[in-house]
This record gives sequence, C-alpha cells and structure tokens, in this order.
Amino acid sequence: MKGTHLGEFEELVLLTVASLVNNAYSVAICDELSQHADRTVKLGVVHAVLNRLEEKGLVKSELGEATATRGGKRKRFYMITGAGKASLFRAKEIRDQLWQKIPHLTLKRI
Repeated sequence: MKGTHLGEFEELVLLTVASLVNNAYSVAICDELSQHADRTVKLGVVHAVLNRLEEKGLVKSELGEATATRGGKRKRFYMITGAGKASLFRAKEIRDQLWQKIPHLTLKRI
C-alpha cells in the first residue's frame, strides 16, 4: 500500500464513494461531486483518482454484471476499505482540530 495522505480531491472522491455505498461507479461519482461540490468534474480525472485510491488501498473495486443498456459492458463499482474509512476519519479529525483553533470572532461567514 502506498502512502495514505489524501489530497483535497482524493478526499472528496473517497467521501463520495462512501456515500454512494453500493452504487459508486465513475459516472455516478462525477454526477454526485458536480452536484455537491458545485464544480465541473471530468470523468478522466475521477478515473485517475480512483486508480490512485485503489493503489493506496483506500478503495477496492469489482466489475458488475453486463447490461444491455451499456451494450454488454460492465460497470466497475468502488467500495471504501477499512483503511479508507480510517483515512477519512483522520482527515476529519485534523480538520476539526484546526477549525476549533480559529477564534470565533475573526472568522465570519461570507
């Protein structure tokens, strides 16, 4: 397993995989990220990140059944691993600690 440090977009993709549970495939991940992150998400970039997360051992994947609507092609579904969950919890813990250090009077919502 490679290093488990998460970049911002890796974290967003990993959170999306976790939230989609059994329906996390690349197009669904792109759609979900586009909707919630309010940014354009390219399929090729998501594929690259999913490959990197799989190399790090944070997600695993398996092929689904072939469907007629996809011309007999199979979707690759992604699932978060125990290491992926631990990595997300650690990232959240770090962010929460840093947020708590910000004096409330100096940070105003824009």
